[in-house]
Amino acid sequence: MLHNRNDNATFNHFNLELIDPEFGSNLTDLIIELDYLRKKKLSGTTHPTIFFQLKHIFHMLESIGSARIEGNHTTIAEYIETKLNDKKSKDENILEIQNSEDAIAFIEKNISGNEINRLFISELHKIVVKNLNREGSKNPGEYRKNNLIINGSNHKPPDYVKVADYMSELFDFIRTKTPDKYDLLKTAIAHHRFAWIHPYDNGNGRTVRLLTYAMLVKLGFNVNVGRILNPTAVFCNDRMQYYNALSEADSGMRKGMLKWCEYVLGGLKTEIEKIDKLLDYEYLSKNILLPALNSARKRETITNMEEKILQIAINKQEFMSADIEKLFPGKAHTERSRVLNKLKKEKLIITLNDKSRKYVIRFDNNYLLRNIIEILGKNGFIPSNEEM
Repeated sequence: MLHNRNDNATFNHFNLELIDPEFGSNLTDLIIELDYLRKKKLSGTTHPTIFFQLKHIFHMLESIGSARIEGNHTTIAEYIETKLNDKKSKDENILEIQNSEDAIAFIEKNISGNEINRLFISELHKIVVKNLNREGSKNPGEYRKNNLIINGSNHKPPDYVKVADYMSELFDFIRTKTPDKYDLLKTAIAHHRFAWIHPYDNGNGRTVRLLTYAMLVKLGFNVNVGRILNPTAVFCNDRMQYYNALSEADSGMRKGMLKWCEYVLGGLKTEIEKIDKLLDYEYLSKNILLPALNSARKRETITNMEEKILQIAINKQEFMSADIEKLFPGKAHTERSRVLNKLKKEKLIITLNDKSRKYVIRFDNNYLLRNIIEILGKNGFIPSNEEM
């Protein structure tokens, strides 16, 4: 965390347990609404290839946001440059964000067949701190071997000799089957408990936010055919609010824990509803894709012909060479093929598969990415305090 050291911090043990919110409370309403969103079959008009490009972008933004909570000042624009150059940076701030992206990929690849246990979290922590000095760890994947103080917090984490026992209790808590209505409460409570234990010598904040993502994926909020989920946006919209909510829960009192759970679940509901709007292709094309294309043309990062072809790509979602024939009056089809191959090389379009003659716009790894993110920001899809 980013605040001044508090040497008067004290350790306060309290039991790890589920809590029942009052019937009719805002928290109960949130649990009901989120459970509906979890079980609701996703449907929409946005092409899967386009939707999963957006998913990739939001995962990148999640990694940037998580690093910024911990004091990394890398801007979105700076990080995009490293993505477009396709080179491994030696800048530790960039490496920190890349590590978080790698950790998200690890979760998505491994979560379905694995329990969230010590081994799983250890692997996450190793990825998070890999090749880092300032934000690295002396013992990657291993519990801390000393006592520590959390900057800016009145809570002193438990003695290092008790960390393994507290973490075993946490994994049992996560693993124990309970009625579905408690799933989201368990996710919020587990996030706080992990931060309360602070099991590693560094990287606890980044790891606990990944734990939250893993738990939500496990609950069905982000399956391979499903929705985009960016829980870090909940926490990085207002870092002080995040810290204050954690601090209130540190007391272990029912009121503080309920307030923490309402903070997490309320933010999660807002993010899911906001991002699910991108499944509506009429909204996405009109408010995000076409304005981003227009912005790219004004900045002359694409040519007039490229803009016209990509407009067709956006309007049709899938397009073929014949669909752009009118842009090449009197020209042989080989000229269209030449231009389309150039667009593929520039990563501005992608073929659906090896056998398909259909193309889809691409914007997740080219200079359109800057414009897409800029327009997403203007439409409220990126936390307002994130620097472009």
